[in-house]
Amino acid sequence: MTTATTEPTTWARRVTDGVEPKNVIMAVLPVVGIGRYGWVGLAWAAFAALFAAVIPTWFIRKGMRRGSWEDRHVGQRQRRLIVIPFIMASVLLSFVVMVWLKAPTDMTAMVAAMFASLVPIVVITVWWKVSVHTAVASGAVVCLAIALGPWWLLLLPLVPVIGWSRVVLRDHTLAQTIVGAVVGAVTAGLTFWAAR
Repeated sequence: MTTATTEPTTWARRVTDGVEPKNVIMAVLPVVGIGRYGWVGLAWAAFAALFAAVIPTWFIRKGMRRGSWEDRHVGQRQRRLIVIPFIMASVLLSFVVMVWLKAPTDMTAMVAAMFASLVPIVVITVWWKVSVHTAVASGAVVCLAIALGPWWLLLLPLVPVIGWSRVVLRDHTLAQTIVGAVVGAVTAGLTFWAAR
């Protein structure tokens, strides 16, 4: 293979792995938490990240060790129908606990937005492999803009870059990345706005 053919793939892999959903979640929650509530917000962000990113990552890695799926991005659509409901249950549990313990409104709204985004994603995944990468990224940017100001929308160009990486690696079609981005932005944005 020539450098010309391997270089885009190398960069696509770096983008895909660098801004995978768990990393986006673990970055955005503390930004919203600190930006809105200071150190208290950071503590709640860590709690939410445990259920939205850390526990799902543990579940995915455990499945990889068992051979249930091949990689941490769970490339097979049918396997995602196992992983996504588990993540939804984990996120829902954190939401219930946060509401019960009266966590700050924007933090519970962030968790509600994450759960709401997963609902159409799991439904679509029954027959089509929609991109979770672009859904999480676009939803995160919209929630940041609502919580902390419209300047955060300047991060939106990152979403097509993430979509490009998924297409180059042949994990998704262009349409699947676009639909993921739209579903994430609309569902997470509307839910976060309504729940805060």
